[in-house]
Amino acid sequence: MNSSLGSEIHSFYESAPPLKERDGIMEKLNEFVQLNCKGTRRVVCVTSGGTTVPLEQRCVRYIDNFASGHRGAASTEGTSQPYCRSLPDDPLLQCFEATDELNIQVREPFSEAVKRAIRDHHAAVAGGVLLKLPFTTIFEYLQILQMVAVSLRSHGPRAMFYLAAAVSDFYVPWNSMAEHKIQSGSGPLDMRLVQVPKMLSVLRTEWAPIAFCISFKLETDAKILLDKADMAQRKYKMNAVVANELLTRNEEVIVVTDSEKISVKREKTEAGSDVENPLVKLLVDRHSAFIRDSNA
Repeated sequence: MNSSLGSEIHSFYESAPPLKERDGIMEKLNEFVQLNCKGTRRVVCVTSGGTTVPLEQRCVRYIDNFASGHRGAASTEGTSQPYCRSLPDDPLLQCFEATDELNIQVREPFSEAVKRAIRDHHAAVAGGVLLKLPFTTIFEYLQILQMVAVSLRSHGPRAMFYLAAAVSDFYVPWNSMAEHKIQSGSGPLDMRLVQVPKMLSVLRTEWAPIAFCISFKLETDAKILLDKADMAQRKYKMNAVVANELLTRNEEVIVVTDSEKISVKREKTEAGSDVENPLVKLLVDRHSAFIRDSNA
């Protein structure tokens, strides 16, 4: 890592607001690592959803790097929550109905989906194999990612990072941000955004240098997508980059490695299937080969 990037990363973390409930997050993370990072078990860090960039310290306005979280949830299966992506956007109102003033029941045709989601989710949490660490801002996301990566460092090649979150490219440094709500009566707003340091570099070189790392590249212009994915794979030494074009991202992705480009398509013969099913199978196979090569 060059000194300029190191300085940018140091500046970002120095200016970031303290992570709320950091001690509690660290305690949960330590418990999860102690339970799962032993023997031949693999552990995967899946990042999903979007990040926001606050424009005020007491935030009223923000820039949103939107993402539904579907990719990460479908891949985890464990939207916004693993095991809940098959439910409506507002499950509380759409999946349940009142039978009288005191009782609520699950409406058809959601009863089986709700039961399955609740059952599978509780089983994963109770078994200690699913740990959810929510984030909203770019500051929260990158602080939590650092904590997770450093915690998984000792697990070596058996740790995988599946970085599907839509991470903001620009941010307003906390120490230069307005404390209170920006007033609209003062006229046009001029604000300087600083580029978020490329944390993939430090993830690969310092936080978890032996882990198996997958990043994602989303573009709206299919003509530049593969070139950008190629560049990201080489620059950050990713084991693979999943290239997806906005309009077709749910139907097809292309897995870019240092030696090949593999098209992965949704298995349309399976009702309700996702492109994530064959994608995860491919990456699990590649991770297995990576572990074997690392132990050779």
